[in-house]
Amino acid sequence: MRKLSFTKALFALMLVLLLALAACSKETEGEKPKDSGSTDTEATDDSGEEEEADDGLYSIEDFSPDTTNEGEAIEGGTLNFGLVSDTAFEGTLNWNFYGGDPDAQILNWFDESLIQFDKDYVMSNEGAATYEVSEDGRTFTFTIKDNVNWHDGEPVTAEDWLFAHEVIGDPDYDGPRYGSDFTNIEGMEEYHAGKADTISGIEVVDDKTLKITYKEATPSLLTGSVWTYPLAKHIFKDIPVAEMSASPEVREHPIGFGPFKVESIVPGESVVMTKNEDYWQGEPALDKVVVQVINPNTVVQAIETGKVDLVDSFPTDQYPENADLSNVEYLGMIDLSYSYIGFKLGTWDKENNVVKPNPDAKMGNKKLRQAMWHAVDNEQVGKKFYHGLRWNATTLIPPSHPVYHDETNPGREYDPEKAKQLLDEAGYKDTNGDGLREDPDGEELVINFASMSGGDTAEPLAKYYIQAWEQVGLKVQLLDGRLQEFNTFYERVGNGGNDDPAVDVYAGAWGVGYDVNPAGLYGHDAMFNFARYESEKNTELLEAGVSEAAFDVEKRQEIYNEWQEFMVEEVPVFPTLYRSLLVPVNNRVQNYSLSVDYNGRYKIAVTQEEPMVAE
Repeated sequence: MRKLSFTKALFALMLVLLLALAACSKETEGEKPKDSGSTDTEATDDSGEEEEADDGLYSIEDFSPDTTNEGEAIEGGTLNFGLVSDTAFEGTLNWNFYGGDPDAQILNWFDESLIQFDKDYVMSNEGAATYEVSEDGRTFTFTIKDNVNWHDGEPVTAEDWLFAHEVIGDPDYDGPRYGSDFTNIEGMEEYHAGKADTISGIEVVDDKTLKITYKEATPSLLTGSVWTYPLAKHIFKDIPVAEMSASPEVREHPIGFGPFKVESIVPGESVVMTKNEDYWQGEPALDKVVVQVINPNTVVQAIETGKVDLVDSFPTDQYPENADLSNVEYLGMIDLSYSYIGFKLGTWDKENNVVKPNPDAKMGNKKLRQAMWHAVDNEQVGKKFYHGLRWNATTLIPPSHPVYHDETNPGREYDPEKAKQLLDEAGYKDTNGDGLREDPDGEELVINFASMSGGDTAEPLAKYYIQAWEQVGLKVQLLDGRLQEFNTFYERVGNGGNDDPAVDVYAGAWGVGYDVNPAGLYGHDAMFNFARYESEKNTELLEAGVSEAAFDVEKRQEIYNEWQEFMVEEVPVFPTLYRSLLVPVNNRVQNYSLSVDYNGRYKIAVTQEEPMVAE
């Protein structure tokens, strides 16, 4: 049978994606016509705020991702952006090195990807660079637009883009990016191993043109696995790779080519940015953006008083009591993320950049992990703690990717009797009559649980999980007897390749990005695979999901449905809640959006000098 060319395969892929997404929209949005960038707001009162349903629950389907604020914008002005966190941001302010979402929220204001994506998470030619693909789908030719410059006036070049790949591929690189997305580039593995001085698959054609050849054409190349963030070579070239992430050029005076440029930083607390008049899309409407950390316990007050105009995300548990704030408009969408419980099953081999399974791991018994999922009622957690704005999660591909999320898979439903049965079968029994189970060797079983601080629900939610596990006979205790702040939590769980042996179980959250491929979180060579899980079947399915056969959307759906089912069986982690992204935006702010294809921060404007205050 004659194979489709890459171009025809891409067209077929996009057609099926569009049809699938359209079908999903019809099922959830009703009959009311609307433009493609909005969602239904049928349950609204005259103020535009969503009315609470009779059962006290809300739905993310009732929110729009786009501001509708009207009025005449003033010239200039300062926007105050709140970074909701109970801890300082880490301050690794470069896309090539950062590891946590707080830093990414800051980066979004002053730096950006050279390639933009459309609303279906597919690369477009609307960004600072355009691309063409060879017929076999393996070679991408990128062209950076002529007016794209770093904040110091130097042009962004193909050499900068190559340099980013060389740094990430360097053996001394200490960030989280190197993995299957990079090893798929021709010559990258040889370069990483020190067997070659250059990456044979990357060619600088001229100052603005870069050509990258991949070993295999995969559908993920179109949806996020291509690395699209350059690194300013004229600034970093003389810094040893091992010292880059901690250098002043990253921590104190970072550079980008986005709409705003960093003016000053108070480490961990705030960043002041001024407009980049030379921005490639045009001069920004605002004069200044101030990013500041806002504690979850005071975020409502900060919004009410106008201390901040908007935040990166609003604690959904606080929404019901603040749904009618008069000075803001709430934007919302299904978040590209989910919460989960993970089990430590190994460590990270820093020398070889691979997972190193531990056959004697405390959480190594599959039935123990299955039982701990059955023991918790995440449907009620979503309702009681988050009023329906987070909801029971079933698989590790969330509904933010409706084409590949298997909505027919129920995951493991709440069933404490099933949990007890599984524990009995696995040999975890109460041998001394204290109501708590010993391990199969008859030894005391104590499971250390790492959970993050932050917000009003953090502590009661952690307590709920501990109590639910106790109800089936498991003794689970908080690591160190307390919640862990964000940076400490991820450092102990595995960021940077660190694995604290005291951690047995942990409660985390993943942002899944545009590319549906889960290998970046669960692959054997993914540093973000904090569970340190590896199996032949897992690797086989993940590789199949980015194979040539996976260009057929139906085939790729079959592969990822099988992977989702497999992970429900193996349970190296289990998803707990799918999440809504809610963002209150002050009524003076115009042209802000949460949409995937939004790249208009330079258009953000305000209608008055000072933020509006709640009445």
